[in-house]
Amino acid sequence: MKPIALLYSTVDGQTKKICHFLAEYLQQKDHPIYLCPLDSFEEELSNFKSVVIGASIRYGKHRPEVGKFISENQQDLEKLNTAFFSVNLVARKEEKNTPETNPYFIKFREEVPWKPDLAAVFAGSLDYKKYSFFDRIMIKAIMKFTGGPTKTPKPIEYTNWKRVQEFAEQLSALQQKNQVHSTEEVEG
Repeated sequence: MKPIALLYSTVDGQTKKICHFLAEYLQQKDHPIYLCPLDSFEEELSNFKSVVIGASIRYGKHRPEVGKFISENQQDLEKLNTAFFSVNLVARKEEKNTPETNPYFIKFREEVPWKPDLAAVFAGSLDYKKYSFFDRIMIKAIMKFTGGPTKTPKPIEYTNWKRVQEFAEQLSALQQKNQVHSTEEVEG
């Protein structure tokens, strides 16, 4: 059975953490997994049953490698089961935590013509101690502007793991659905 490629682009590690959660869940459901940072991925996409891309936002944008990878591989991606999820702090607000309501995801969809089979938006984490001086100043300004905390004694993880689990369940169901179709094609 071909594996599922879980590819991630992360700045502070939360997107990677989410991908590890997805990998564990999918492996428990007997789906083989290939987990890799997007910027290190050198495999042929045809070696995979599905491709899941997770990407974090910094200063309102996904990292350039995300759009580049998708545009360079769009034809191959369209032949596979695909999923995409975006991780950002704006998604900590309930009214901005879906692909239809998250401004960064909406902008991404407008800029990238690829349409994944599944899409999700997850809130990230906030850890001022982890950031460089410049990032700390900028993120505090953004948080102040958006009504978020500007001083926290310890990291805040906004990720809703129940929603991540639901996304994992949807990914597993997508694999099962296509497995049935593949079997029908072979038998038919």
